[in-house]
Amino acid sequence: MSFSDFDAIYEDEQLDESEHFQDQTVAPVPEPIIIRGAGNMTVFGLSNRFNTEFPCGLLSRVAPEEFKATVGRINGVLKKTLPVNVKWLFCGCVCCCCTLGCSLWPVICLSKRTQLTLDKLFEWENNHLYHKLGLHWRLHKQQCDSNSMMEYVILIEFIPKTPIYRPD
Repeated sequence: MSFSDFDAIYEDEQLDESEHFQDQTVAPVPEPIIIRGAGNMTVFGLSNRFNTEFPCGLLSRVAPEEFKATVGRINGVLKKTLPVNVKWLFCGCVCCCCTLGCSLWPVICLSKRTQLTLDKLFEWENNHLYHKLGLHWRLHKQQCDSNSMMEYVILIEFIPKTPIYRPD
């Protein structure tokens, strides 16, 4: 390099941006799958059971038997806890006038405990199976279609695959 080349400007090789980001594109994530309550009794928006019918959006992602087993475990928790919640709700409503509404606190606490139990079950299921399959299950509160009431549904979200960066 001579002294005369010192002030010269050279053009660096520019990487084509489409080439650079080609390996980093992420496929679009499908819409979450919603499983609504299918029971005949609802306490504070939580149904006493969920539908075990296999959704077609999970084809080739989860075995139908595994899906039914998970929903069966969820329904098992609800089968144990919601009848107790209903009894406390009935007692709380009967005594509500005398206790100025304080008699409803036990059923509210039991309902929260049921939700926490389900959250722990979802966490266990996600960590042991569904995160490996690119899915995330959770309990989600949403507005009912037919009225302005809120209900809890099972929301199955698809986890986007992160791109692997390979420097060339």
